[in-house]
Amino acid sequence: MNRRIWQAYCSEMWAKIRSAAIWIFFGILCGLAVGAAGAALAKGVVFVTDLRFAHPWLIFCLPVGGIAIVWLYQRGGEKALGGTNRILENIRNLDRVPARIAPLIFVSTVITHLFGGSAGREGAALQMGGSLGNTLARILHFNKKDRRRAIICGMSAAFSALFGTPLAAVMLPMEMSTVGIVYYSALVPCVFSSLTAYYVRTQFGIGSAQMFITNIPALTIHSILITCVFAILCALVSVLFCSCLGRAEHILAQRIPNNYLKTVLTGAVIIVLTFLVGDQTYNGTGTNIIASCLTDSSFRVVWYAFLLKILFTVITLSGEYKGGEIVPSLFIGAVLGNAFAWITGYGGIDQALFSAIGMGCLFCGVTNCPIASLLICFEMFGFDGMPYYLIAIALTYVFSGNFGVYKGQKILYSKFAPEEINAYTHD
Repeated sequence: MNRRIWQAYCSEMWAKIRSAAIWIFFGILCGLAVGAAGAALAKGVVFVTDLRFAHPWLIFCLPVGGIAIVWLYQRGGEKALGGTNRILENIRNLDRVPARIAPLIFVSTVITHLFGGSAGREGAALQMGGSLGNTLARILHFNKKDRRRAIICGMSAAFSALFGTPLAAVMLPMEMSTVGIVYYSALVPCVFSSLTAYYVRTQFGIGSAQMFITNIPALTIHSILITCVFAILCALVSVLFCSCLGRAEHILAQRIPNNYLKTVLTGAVIIVLTFLVGDQTYNGTGTNIIASCLTDSSFRVVWYAFLLKILFTVITLSGEYKGGEIVPSLFIGAVLGNAFAWITGYGGIDQALFSAIGMGCLFCGVTNCPIASLLICFEMFGFDGMPYYLIAIALTYVFSGNFGVYKGQKILYSKFAPEEINAYTHD
């Protein structure tokens, strides 16, 4: 090898080693700080959920909780509808994420779950992680261009700490902001932040998210066809969820501009719907229902359970209550799979596998992140069902079109053809 080429190579490698060392350090630091905050949020949500189940009358305080959330955001100087959309915009535009977002979303999410709002927690984690990651970068005097990686790194740590899927947590923030672009420059810090946060999660005593599906049938023409049909159904349901959420937010913002009045009215509607249903199945995260769909072969939901969860979640999140859209989408996918299995009576694939497929598909349909969706399926349900997850998620990704639950997400390249469209997601 030419001596000059060798010297240039060594100089380049030394620069990369120094850069990698800095980002590994930042990833570990971010994983420790954000992981602790994410694990605390996970424990807090579980605690208040158990408290609500022990004292069902807390549902009557939902409007009061909504008033507290609106007041907190106004005092904090934050727009109530910013949310994850703002974080995605900041990633692309290299803007600063205010540090105050982290405590605001933490407290507001706990309040929402305490009083029975239908929401998740992972969407809140992405906001909290992005805020804390950016704050750490400012403390360490990172330049503006490095801010993007810091925000993505914080999102990875928070998602890993809450969801317990470190592999998917690495990929999700890198592919979420702009569909068609994966920010691989953040790979190294995301790997270390995600793994560190997952370790912190275990130290908090938070259990594993794994619920392996073992009854996996052989792949046949029949099973492929029915998987394709179910995947397209999941795509349509994800479009329905995204459309309803976006439309409800728009209508309420126009017709009820007073956020205090809006949160009181939507809270009252949730209370009425809860009494009409007869229990609190569709309040909170609904993780107990998800677990039953995956582990109890005799468990059965009403066919319209997915519609009820969409209704509860849309009213909650459009009424200024805080939380995430991801866990509700997993709930919708799980009960949709359960109902599809019972209605079709298809014996080749049991209802647990249908529920697992539905969860992966709905996650993909609302986030437009097929790689992260596949990784979540592998980590949560095992690799044995790989062909089914692969087929279903690929079809859902295509047939969900340019819809998405995050209005700040941009579709840069078409899902259907190798062409640039550079448009925001529909809602």
